[in-house]
Formats: sequence, structure tokens, C-alpha cells
Amino acid sequence: MSWDFSTEPEFQAHLDWIREFRREQIEPLDLLYPQLAYHPLDGDLRALVESLKQQVKDRGLWAAHLGPELGGQGFGQLKLGLINEILGGSNFAPIVFGTAAPDTGNAEIIAHYGTEAQKEKYLKPLLEGECFSCFSMTEPHAGADPKLFTTRAVRDGDEWVINGRKYYSSNARTSQFVIVMAVSNPDVSAYKGMSMFLIPSDTPGIEIERHIGMLGEPAGDGMHALIHYNNVRIPAENLLGGEGMAFQISQTRLGGGRVHHAMRSVGVCQRALDMMCERVLSRSTQGTILADKQMVQSDIAESYAQLEMFRLLVLKTAWQIDQYHDYGRVKKDISAIKFLMPKVLLDIVYRSMHAHGALGVSNEMPFDEMWKYAATMAVVDGPTEVHKVVVAKEVLKDYSPASGEWPSQFLPDRREWARQVLAERLEHAVANNS
Repeated sequence: MSWDFSTEPEFQAHLDWIREFRREQIEPLDLLYPQLAYHPLDGDLRALVESLKQQVKDRGLWAAHLGPELGGQGFGQLKLGLINEILGGSNFAPIVFGTAAPDTGNAEIIAHYGTEAQKEKYLKPLLEGECFSCFSMTEPHAGADPKLFTTRAVRDGDEWVINGRKYYSSNARTSQFVIVMAVSNPDVSAYKGMSMFLIPSDTPGIEIERHIGMLGEPAGDGMHALIHYNNVRIPAENLLGGEGMAFQISQTRLGGGRVHHAMRSVGVCQRALDMMCERVLSRSTQGTILADKQMVQSDIAESYAQLEMFRLLVLKTAWQIDQYHDYGRVKKDISAIKFLMPKVLLDIVYRSMHAHGALGVSNEMPFDEMWKYAATMAVVDGPTEVHKVVVAKEVLKDYSPASGEWPSQFLPDRREWARQVLAERLEHAVANNS
């Protein structure tokens, strides 16, 4: 058994190229078109983005999370995590590399569970970057708790009829199709009674009640949506995977997605730390630079240690997924990185923002977007509190109650045990020397 924290030279060359490509070629788009990353591209912007996508494809780095048979490299979660760490510093980078949420997760489950016809109709244009997709799961009254979902899918001959409302359906505004999760059998548990369906966004009965934006975006101008599925009729072949398989499919989708989010968060944190270090070396007060102030040094030290611990746990989690090919076996650590993510983000981004003073809270620095991202990560793919419960339950599986009246580490009992062990050893030693 060996331990190794290095990256093989061939893949490191890819990472070096991605980092420079993002900085020199993609970040200009972030600066000049900050709100258009997930909008349909037209005119000059489309030409620019398509040119960048082609360079990524020419390097063999497009949709790297998928296998070669689907146009990807099959790099696995660890290598994809290292890529996402770099892409996390840019809004357009995931678009250019074919790894944007929710499209990556949607592509992954269609690749795993879709029929050949579904792959041709939905997966192929998604992988080629020709469209966006939507994941429609949470509900207004239930959030992400599947036990409370009420959106129904009822079989009617060769069709399914879907009725219900879904809240915060991601990327609904520009999607060409949605993946909706609905109750198909209310007589069994939620974990066995829900199914997923692929639905073209222009299907009659899909009614957008309103578009929902992120913090700070104008009302009605967001990319997500409150959707009313009003007697939406779809062919039976639009069922994804199989009837009752929605929960299983969602775990495949969300497990990898949480790792991707976490590594993109690592990239955001590293950027914030870089900005803080540059700032405190550049500004002076009361006769010395900020970097000489002990409280500033404390913030830098805390941020560095926090980021390194989080990054290593994320990479270990990705490595385990690649080793076991079983998200369920790794769910403890997946949930751990999920609930740690917003805390690490908020702490490091806040310290960096604070070090910049009034400039830090102005609209002339990028902290607003980073701050919103931190808050968002606390609720996407399941709220922090739920993941803490998952971790606690998984940890407790490896333990059992004390067998007697006192804890197993009760010192009087431990000392008595120690006396017996040493007495037996002494008796054995004397016998051997006599």
C-alpha cells in the first residue's frame, strides 16, 4: 500500500493548459458578458464560445466526465475534480468545457439509464453543446424531501400524464428539455414509488408560473422557474430508466454533482485567498503593511488550513468513488463535503472581502457573486442539515453501546484490566526465565 499526492505529468500538462486557457481565453467573457453564460448564444458571443469549445474538443477535454463512447475521456471523479477546481473560477468555463450544471448530471443519468433512442434525442445534442437542459425535482411545499412530493405521473394507455408544481427548476428558462421527478405509485414508499421522465420544454401543459433569480437579480429575470405541469402528456417511452427508479437515478446524479460543486468551491476559495494575500501585501496602515498585522495573519492562516483540509477531503471522496464505483458506499464523505462546503466558502470569502475594506463590499470587486455562491451551496443538492444527519448516522454504524455499566474508557476499569494484563505477562516472563 502506498500514498501519493502527486499528479501524473501527462494529466498535469492538461491542468496547466486548462488554467492558462481559462485565465487568458475564457475570463474575458466573464467580465464582458457576466449574465449570459447560461443563455442561448447569438451573434458574436456564439462565435466566440463555439471557437473556445472547439479548442477544448481538440485537446480531448470536452465533457471529460463521460466515457469515450459518449465523446468524453472517462477521466473519473478524481481527475474531473481537479479540472473543476480550475473551472470554478469562471462562469463561462463549465459551458466551454461541457461540464456545466445541471447539464453534467443530466447527461450522466441519461448515459447510465437512457435508451438508445433517448440518448440520440436528448443526450447527443447535450454533449455537443447544442442545448441546455433542466432538472425539475423540488416542490414549493416540500423542498427536496421526496417523501412530501405530490407531483403525479399517471399511466394512460401508451402515455404518461403529469400534474403538479415544481419549484426552482434549474435552468428552465433556456432548456430544450426537462427531467422531471414525479410520484408514479403512491401506494409504496417514496423511494420506490417515483419515476423520472424526459420531456421537451415545448410540450403542451408545461406552464412557467414565474422565473426565479438568484440573490440580487431583478424579479422575473432569473434562470430557474416555478413550473406547473398541467396535464402534460408524454409518450410512454419518455420514462427514464424504469418505473419506480427515480430515487436510484437521483443518487447517481447527485453524488457526482456534489463532488463537482465542492471542487468548483475549492477554486472559488483559492481565488478569494489569492485576492486576500495580494491585498494585504499591497496596503499599509499605521506604519506597516496589512500583512504584518497579527489578526490579518490569523485570517490568512485560518483560510489556508481550512481550504487545504477541505480540498483533501474532497479529493479523497472523489478517489473513493473511482475506486468503488458505488456512490452509496461513499455517501458519508459525499455528505461531509456537502455540508462543509458553504462554511468554508463563507469563511474564506468573508475574510478576503473584509481585508479589502469598503472596496470589498463595492460592485467593483467580484465578492458579491462569490458570496451568493456560498449561500447557494448550503441549499442545493440537499440542505446542510440533512447531510449532517446522514454523516452522523453513517459514523454511528461503526459503533455500539458500552457493554457494561460504565463507558469502555472508564479509567478504574481500564486500570484493573491493565493490572491483569501486566500480571499475566510478568508470570509468563518469570516462568520462561526460571
